[in-house]
Amino acid sequence: MDYYSSQISNLIEELARLPGIGQKTAQRLAFHIINMPEDQVESLSASMISARKNIHYCKCCYTLTDGDLCPICTSDKRNHGIIMVVENTRDLAAYEKTGKYEGIYHVLHGAISPMLGIGPADIRLKELLVRLQGEVEEVIIATNSTLEGEATAMYISKLVKPTGIKVTRIASGVPVGGDLEYIDEVTLLRALDGRVEL
Repeated sequence: MDYYSSQISNLIEELARLPGIGQKTAQRLAFHIINMPEDQVESLSASMISARKNIHYCKCCYTLTDGDLCPICTSDKRNHGIIMVVENTRDLAAYEKTGKYEGIYHVLHGAISPMLGIGPADIRLKELLVRLQGEVEEVIIATNSTLEGEATAMYISKLVKPTGIKVTRIASGVPVGGDLEYIDEVTLLRALDGRVEL
């Protein structure tokens, strides 16, 4: 039995297709949208359509942008000799929020995963190698600490080391506020190996 009219049901169904949005959240969002002033709904839908039409990959680092190059790649305040390799644009945003990294990025848009049929040719590795022909001093590999992220990091390391460019990997270990008893063994060993002198 349908509780809502077809228009409401369709809106809930469309919202529920979004990642991380379950049925209840989709219902809440749908009713919020229905109760919004019409000009706000039009503004929301226009910004979604505009974003979908106008946002594409930066021609240099492959993050999402609405220009040919993203603001990070065009900035003369950034150190263009250091490239941090990340899996996706959300990872780039996470590092930017720290306000401490002053280099530039390269977004792979994935990680090597033989189980899912994703090989080196399916992510932006060729483009990274092209960029390394410039004045690059260091490549920081900041892929996730998953099996796929580790495989991708090892693969990139093997590609970059013969060029003579310094290759580093971000440290991984115990999160701030984490209880040691709940941390897995691999993370604890990484934390031990990556220890620094105080």
